[in-house]
Amino acid sequence: MTGGEKSYRWTFQRMGGLDQVLLRSSDELLHFDDLDPRLWVALSCPVEGLRLDPRVLELLDSDRDGRIRVREVQDAVRWTAARLEDPSVLAERREDFPLSRIRSDSDEGRRLLASARRILRGRGRPEAASLDRQDVAEVMRAVSLATFNGDGVLPDRPELDEDVRRFIVDVVETTGGAEDASGERGADLSCAERFMTEAAALLDWKRELDVAAASFPLGEDVHGAFQLFRALEGKVDDYFIRCAVAAYEPGAADALNASEATLARLAEARLDTDASLTAELPLAHVAADRPLPLLSGLNPAWLADVARLRETVIVPLLGARDAMSREDWAEVKARFAPYAAVADRKPNTEADRLGWDRLTELLSGDIAERFAAVVRKDLGGREEIEAIADVERLVLYHAHLHRLLMNFVSFYDFYTLSSGTTFQIGTLYLDGRSCHLCLGVDDVERHAALAKLSRLCLVYCECRREGHADTKTIVAAVTAGDAIFLVPGRHGVFVDNEGEEWDATLLKLVDNPISIRTAIFSPYRRLGRMISQQVAKLTAAKEDKLLAGASKSLEKLTSVTTVKAPALPFDIGKSVGIFAALGLALGAIGTALAGMAAALMSMAWWQLPLLLLCAFVLVSGPSMFLAWLNLRKRTLGPALDASGWAVNTQIPINLTMGRFLTGEGRLPDNAVSFRDDPLRAPSLWKKRLLYGLALCAAALLAAGVYWGWTRYGRAAVERLAAPAAVETPAAQPAGPPAAPARGK
Repeated sequence: MTGGEKSYRWTFQRMGGLDQVLLRSSDELLHFDDLDPRLWVALSCPVEGLRLDPRVLELLDSDRDGRIRVREVQDAVRWTAARLEDPSVLAERREDFPLSRIRSDSDEGRRLLASARRILRGRGRPEAASLDRQDVAEVMRAVSLATFNGDGVLPDRPELDEDVRRFIVDVVETTGGAEDASGERGADLSCAERFMTEAAALLDWKRELDVAAASFPLGEDVHGAFQLFRALEGKVDDYFIRCAVAAYEPGAADALNASEATLARLAEARLDTDASLTAELPLAHVAADRPLPLLSGLNPAWLADVARLRETVIVPLLGARDAMSREDWAEVKARFAPYAAVADRKPNTEADRLGWDRLTELLSGDIAERFAAVVRKDLGGREEIEAIADVERLVLYHAHLHRLLMNFVSFYDFYTLSSGTTFQIGTLYLDGRSCHLCLGVDDVERHAALAKLSRLCLVYCECRREGHADTKTIVAAVTAGDAIFLVPGRHGVFVDNEGEEWDATLLKLVDNPISIRTAIFSPYRRLGRMISQQVAKLTAAKEDKLLAGASKSLEKLTSVTTVKAPALPFDIGKSVGIFAALGLALGAIGTALAGMAAALMSMAWWQLPLLLLCAFVLVSGPSMFLAWLNLRKRTLGPALDASGWAVNTQIPINLTMGRFLTGEGRLPDNAVSFRDDPLRAPSLWKKRLLYGLALCAAALLAAGVYWGWTRYGRAAVERLAAPAAVETPAAQPAGPPAAPARGK
């Protein structure tokens, strides 16, 4: 994956704040390998849950790792563009494929065209100018079901020779075989060669084992005797080791035989020779250097096996005896050692289940060569079958490849909303809304830990269907309305892309701002919620106090006493103090209200709306600003990353996009709505409240008009009186001159 700078001039369309490469022209598709992967929206995505034709996904996932990667998309575009006359036709996304679009100037194109015409002839439409996926699928299905389908795998079919059929069955039973194009298990050349190699090795080992057995004194019974020896070897070794430990530490003999807990279980259980509790005990009673008895005193669970060991092994090798020492047992093991060395070299194969006679027959005959000839016949038609497969690939890529590009290289389909994207799995209907952006989820907590970085309001739901054991978990983005009633436990309906309905139960909410409109009222809702909680707490405390007082009163009434408390004299001083305090409180409240009213009345008419606006901004402004910041940063990338995508860039979801992703239930524009509810009881207090509000509004309006009129009249009077007040007085006649000052 390289991203060097290229000279080709690409065309991008900015949509939703993201630059989208269009990939519509032939030149763009022919130069697709030159597009810098750093400009791709995604670098890989899971095949599971992708809304695309399953066969297309199978063809794209060339390495069968369950993911679609950059290299695989590049290979698909390169392969398709090289076989079309005009690669730009991919943008049409047509289901039918005109034969005229196949290149005719190349050998590959002519081969595809000839194969397409053979398909049409097989479908009974030799003159047709186009074919579709159904035409190719029918031919591919018929080819896959045929015995000779070009895959080199032969299942057991009646048209084959009887010896070949039996050989195929032997190979499949022994090696597991290979899968035929039809889905059946069959044999190919590699399986047959491995089978014959294992059979030859097994026969060679059998001959070597027979030679070792011929030199052994047990004769023809050596194989059975050896199996019995191996079955008892560990148990006999265990007995002699226990006896050696008892000789080393005499006090350990009791513990080496059986623990008290084991003996207690034996006493309570129903015993028989096959009981597992009995089989766990030693072969015989453990004592220091004690030989193993062969006739009596043996563990009942092993009595029959030891008797057969004595008759088939001990007596033929060591002579008749009723007990076997540790040295005798060592000699038996030494005598079996050469035979055991050969037996342990047995090849790891299942071919011995066929029997030695069948293996000898297969290796001595020519069945392997006959089978190879039939396989070569099958492979002889591979070229034609591969051409049919290439036609299928071309038809499918012609219809679906461009859609993949617009949902992988760019997210053009997501932003145009013209068709469903490859990652949207359905629609969730919940709380009067339809959420179209739904993704599949495997682990809710792990998904939410990463998806919360998207700043989207996300709801996680578990979906079930009646009569189906399967469940699915989804996450839906809520981009319209509010989240007040989105609480765990709410139910909705999820409709998948196939139209199947699922019962959805809300499991988890990742709460993020949905719109600025909801952010406006958020502080008031929080304030109302806080007030209601405090009132509820206060009411509960008062109720508890009242109940406690009532309980004490009842206790006093029911108490057995005849003593009356002396009546206290009325203290007028205290009563006067109480009334004075109440008066002061009421006076303070009245003064405060009067001061507020005076302050409001002293303001100019235009100052009142400004005051209300400032109060609104102070309360709702911070919430709106934070919501605006979060809404600007909403992106789909973290949610897709949590679902297994390798997102290469941000995928912003602005307010306009959000309104399309979540639909709210509204009455149609041409609907007729009758607002009179016949089931609504008449409410007198609402009418009285409305009348009171109307009267208050009228009084305020009248007061405002009167205040404004008086102010206007006072100002007019002042203007009229102002010139008379400032007139210059008439000149007065001059008086006699002042007497001069007298000197001292």
